[in-house]
Amino acid sequence: MTEDFYSRREELIFRDCDARGRVRLGTLLSLLASTAGHDFDARGLDFRRLYQLRQVFLLSRLTLHIARRPMTGEILTAATWENGFRGVHVRRDYEFTDSRGKCCAAARSEWIIIDPADRKIVRPEEFTGKKLTTGAREIDCPACRRVVLPRSGLAELGVRTVRYSDLDYNGHVYSGNYGDIFWDALPPELQNAEPEDFTINYNREATLGDRIRLTGGFADGVFLAGGACADAPCFTCACTFRSESPEEERL
Repeated sequence: MTEDFYSRREELIFRDCDARGRVRLGTLLSLLASTAGHDFDARGLDFRRLYQLRQVFLLSRLTLHIARRPMTGEILTAATWENGFRGVHVRRDYEFTDSRGKCCAAARSEWIIIDPADRKIVRPEEFTGKKLTTGAREIDCPACRRVVLPRSGLAELGVRTVRYSDLDYNGHVYSGNYGDIFWDALPPELQNAEPEDFTINYNREATLGDRIRLTGGFADGVFLAGGACADAPCFTCACTFRSESPEEERL
């Protein structure tokens, strides 16, 4: 760990991977969120301390580029660093490398800071936990962006009721779980496909008992999907799939 860089090793176990032994999208999203948390923990800013400061981070947008999906049993190095802020969004980048130092995946994310007492947004320049830094590392990943669904033409993909096991310490669906919610809703012919780029926007919290109505479909070669609770957007996402799978390697 340095002033503006943090990394840790993670081993992929059976529950992290799908029926073919490849890391699940939901696992990668969970590792991104948890690595950011570990970074802050190591700097004395764990969840309880941020609550005391009344300045907690919520994930707003994330874009992930997957060069190769790692397999069960692999050990990855997850690295993360802050990349400044724009408006109310704090930027954080990531890179996953395998045991040979080769990049498997990279990601960019944007977070908002809120006061948990009144749910009001805290601007990044008002954050008192530490100085927010700007990393200068280059990664192979598109920028975060808004995902807007078309008004018509998307298919119904079912309804997902939020269960107790979906919730995190904030009392809402954990950000990583949306990767599994999305993947479970895909048509069967896509569930064994290889994702290349994935972007998600977290628009509204989903809590216990909420019924998330899922819709999705292809538009210009990109699979667009989203979930709504009581007609209010909960999340939107976009995924491109590889035409051919990269060679699978077990390291």
